Amino acid sequence: MLIGDNMKSIEKKIDSLRWALSYHSDRYYNDDAPEIDDYEYDMMMRELKALEEKYPQYDTPDSPTKKVGGKADNSFESVVHTVKMESLQDAFSRDEMLDFDKRVKEVVPNAEYVVEPKIDGLSVSLEYRDGVFVRGSTRGDGNVGEDVSGNLRVIHNVPLKLTQPIPFIEVRGEVYMPKKSFERVVDRQLLNDEKPFKNPRNAAAGSLRQKDSAVTAGRGLDIFIFNIQQIEGAELSSHKASLDFLKEIGFHTVPFYKKVNNMDAALTEIDRIGESRGNLEFDIDGAVVKVDNFSNRELLGSTAKYPKWAAAFKYPPEEKQTKLIDIEIAVGRTGVLTPTAVLESVHLAGTTVSRATLHNQDFIKDKGIAIGDIVTVRKAGDIIPEVLCVNQHNSDSIYAFPAICPSCGQTVIREKGEAAIRCINPQCPAQLLRNLIHFCSRDAMDIEGLGPAVIETFVENGLIRNTADIYNLDYDRIAQLEGFKQTSANNIKNSVEKSKSIDLSKLIFALGIRHIGAKAGKLLADHFRNIDAIMSASADDVLKIEGFGQVMADSLVGYFRTDAAKQLIQKLRLCGVNMKSVSVIKDERFAGMTFVLTGTLPTLKRNEASKIIESFGGKTSSSVSKKTTYVLAGEEAGSKLDKAQSLGINIIDEETFKNMIK
Repeated sequence: MLIGDNMKSIEKKIDSLRWALSYHSDRYYNDDAPEIDDYEYDMMMRELKALEEKYPQYDTPDSPTKKVGGKADNSFESVVHTVKMESLQDAFSRDEMLDFDKRVKEVVPNAEYVVEPKIDGLSVSLEYRDGVFVRGSTRGDGNVGEDVSGNLRVIHNVPLKLTQPIPFIEVRGEVYMPKKSFERVVDRQLLNDEKPFKNPRNAAAGSLRQKDSAVTAGRGLDIFIFNIQQIEGAELSSHKASLDFLKEIGFHTVPFYKKVNNMDAALTEIDRIGESRGNLEFDIDGAVVKVDNFSNRELLGSTAKYPKWAAAFKYPPEEKQTKLIDIEIAVGRTGVLTPTAVLESVHLAGTTVSRATLHNQDFIKDKGIAIGDIVTVRKAGDIIPEVLCVNQHNSDSIYAFPAICPSCGQTVIREKGEAAIRCINPQCPAQLLRNLIHFCSRDAMDIEGLGPAVIETFVENGLIRNTADIYNLDYDRIAQLEGFKQTSANNIKNSVEKSKSIDLSKLIFALGIRHIGAKAGKLLADHFRNIDAIMSASADDVLKIEGFGQVMADSLVGYFRTDAAKQLIQKLRLCGVNMKSVSVIKDERFAGMTFVLTGTLPTLKRNEASKIIESFGGKTSSSVSKKTTYVLAGEEAGSKLDKAQSLGINIIDEETFKNMIK
């Protein structure tokens, strides 16, 4: 029997596991930003369950072992689920599946099963009345979810009208992002200097929770329906019959499912699904075994968290040992140097793997990785191969990153507090496409007609080799390109010429300087008034501007110290690009004031209101704090309005605002 300090250590371990599971559950379900993989999470959950069973005096009703992971996001309207959206009990071995079978057979001796893949996505409910889609919601905590009807409507395989006018049906499905869509989204995020999604599951969750349905529509989401929650107007007695029926009335059902007579046959099907998962166009993280007969399910019932008539077999991450032949350094579109391991080919999770990510220099140093080592490789989330550890060192020295950029030869830097080593040369060839797209974007130089696809075409055809080439385009040659005519070439020419007179603040933002956004560009332009003053400013000079910190100041000064930046500014100047602030401050009535805009204003767009505020010496912020002077609120103002009320901030509407600027 354990007493004293031993019992305290057990209690401490349980508390630690609960905290870690709650934290990682929140990161996974609600932030769509997991920090550990599913297998690590599942193993922690297992350990906690075992401890709670062994030491019931420490068991509590609010333990993560008794809760579904997610919760309703209060940025969406809540939906109370009439039929609870339960999670599934997990199994990690054949023995555990046989134990599940034994428990089922004690109640239903002749139970038959249906085996289907476990899609790795976001679980949702779809409701239909008289065959017409009326509402869709996320699972949330199983009892209360989020109304995401608008975003579900734009998913191609969500039927808005069924082939039969069923009086009422609620189905459960999994929204997922196909692997090809995921690759496109990540490419786009990298082009826009955004943090990319970690995996398709989190990409799907983040896309479905967008406030703008147009964003969701552009993400290429899909859905598989796998269950009937409730139905009126039809009698169904088994799971397989229900899946066949769902397919018949227009649903995109789970892609393959098989009815089997016993657990041995179910295990064979689990193995078959596992062997095929590397060739699927979507992610699965296991296979689900369900009792087929609905009457038998009622006899078996449910626990507080999951049904007793189903189990999810989770495939363990497959690991293999191989030799690390070389390490290649690639320069990403944001300048980050990324190491990739070149491996002796090994078969892993259904595919041949010859390359794997090494993340960054810190990762290589922590693992002690060197070329020639024997390493263990795993597919993280069954998608991106990664090196886990070194099994055998064949070199005395750990691999070190190059001191210069392999693309342009400029010295690379590592900013304080960052893991990434990056090239900050604005003319680095590896970063060219991303820099050009940013330079021409609406919030930067606003060159209409030079979108990502057009810029990529011009780069491929040698029309643009650096940023300054935008102002020296060969418009006759453009007119001869496939898909272009003289009219489109002239339109681009007019947009390019127009951009030359744009305000200095836009040019500063367009340069893509690290940590210098659109608002920082405006503050710099208003303070220094011309590019030469900015280029000659010290970090101390920049820090005098309210809103600038040390990191921003150092980044700005460091950028303009590079020869490449000086050369680019000189080329743009010779092309006739404006280098002075053209903004005019009417008066200083809003000097020292900070406005936060929220909701939809009756007549003004937010950017219009922001420009007005700035023209009277004020500034805008994206978040409410004690320093906020006014919150300008329109229709459907959300959490910012609530926070302003709680802090006692002055809240004004558009009419009041217009009176203030008369």
